[in-house]
Amino acid sequence: MKIALASDHAGFEYKQRIYQMLTEAGHEVRDFGTDSNDSVDYPDFIIPAAKAVASGEFDRGIVLGGSGNGEAIAANRVPGVRCVLCWNVETAKLGRQHNNANCLSIGQRMLTWELTEQIIQTWLETPFDGGRHQRRIEKLDQDL
Repeated sequence: MKIALASDHAGFEYKQRIYQMLTEAGHEVRDFGTDSNDSVDYPDFIIPAAKAVASGEFDRGIVLGGSGNGEAIAANRVPGVRCVLCWNVETAKLGRQHNNANCLSIGQRMLTWELTEQIIQTWLETPFDGGRHQRRIEKLDQDL
């Protein structure tokens, strides 16, 4: 799978660990930044990653920040992106099954590393259910 990865300074540590985890699992990953713990503006990194997912250049995207809220908002500003903010395995599973989420937002300050790994693994492995959920996804894009 081709995965776009981006964070602000508050998600930098986990982003580095996720990059390693994903590449070791055989995924093709592009790091859209940031490159340190120095304070930055998250839209500068999240929006380019989200655009790469929306264009089809990448299959999925993972974005990170302190809470993950701003990153999810920024990613969802890009038409065609369905970014879910997940805080447990169940939200990751449902985000894929019901929402066909192509982007995942994680709050580094909110989650342990072990839980973050479980969320990502679940999100990557869970298929979209389709059916009645597809109709709802289509309605999200009607007026764009």
